[in-house]
Amino acid sequence: MVELLAPAGNLPMVEAVVANGANAIYVGPRGWSRRRDRYELTDEDVREAIAMAHAGGAKLRAAINTNMQSHEIPPMLRKMERFVTWGVDGAIMTDIGAMAEVHRRFPDLTIHASIGANILNNEDVGFYRSIGVSQVVADTKLTLRELASRKEQIDVGIEILIHANYCYTYLGKCWMSPYHRLERTTDPSGKDQFKGSPNRGGLDYRVCLESWELYSGATRWEDRVALKNDAFFLLEDIPHLIDLGVHCLKIQGREYPVPLVGEMVRFYRDLIDGYLAHPKGQSFDLTPWRDTLARIEAERNVARSEGTRLLLIEARQPVPTA
Repeated sequence: MVELLAPAGNLPMVEAVVANGANAIYVGPRGWSRRRDRYELTDEDVREAIAMAHAGGAKLRAAINTNMQSHEIPPMLRKMERFVTWGVDGAIMTDIGAMAEVHRRFPDLTIHASIGANILNNEDVGFYRSIGVSQVVADTKLTLRELASRKEQIDVGIEILIHANYCYTYLGKCWMSPYHRLERTTDPSGKDQFKGSPNRGGLDYRVCLESWELYSGATRWEDRVALKNDAFFLLEDIPHLIDLGVHCLKIQGREYPVPLVGEMVRFYRDLIDGYLAHPKGQSFDLTPWRDTLARIEAERNVARSEGTRLLLIEARQPVPTA
């Protein structure tokens, strides 16, 4: 049966998504998961989140999806050892070397290749399988036909983002965020924190959403250049994805208000259950679901727009001097 994977940026959100029907939850350990620290969890919070998820019949995955320097691998492994001891159900990762080392140290732990791995072809999938990955997040640009081909040819779990944002480049590979501001600090474990570089464990300032112009020397070629960062909601595709046998449907949104995330999860839980219960061979009417999603989408867009506004203001603030 298809799994519904939900975000949790704090413990109340863990509780909300479990109550609203998530089969699995992903949380970000502080400093390691491409989000501002207020949407990440301390190790003790991760331990509590694991217990809360398991008590509600859900799995808990730790997103450790930043790129790492060599000196950061040992503290990451110590952190993973704690999480494995506490019963974590999987790790969502991007860094190839880190994935391979985690698999060597914890061969029974399920490892998921994050959207940041940008897996596009079956040869990519074969490589990630060889280093211990059992589930991959399909790139958002793949078609249903390409997904069907992959499922038939390769023994790998397929995870699809159904509620997220596109990126004008590749998701999880942002090098534009530090355009205005990059602040480096180090946490007590020795982990580098780069505020402004989500690739290295800091927040994304979303400067791609600024108003850009295009110049060649002193000549302005374009008055307004819009870099794609549109939301997408794969409502129409969900029945096809379920029929295809996709293993996991994933929602993004650790930074949104807890009630909104709970509402998102309940919407997709009811949609999945409704489709699975409907008689096979008969058409499934998505009309009422479209109306509900339109309302959720509007709430979500308000929350994201306000968050983006505040990030762009912060991005222009000077980096504190020591």
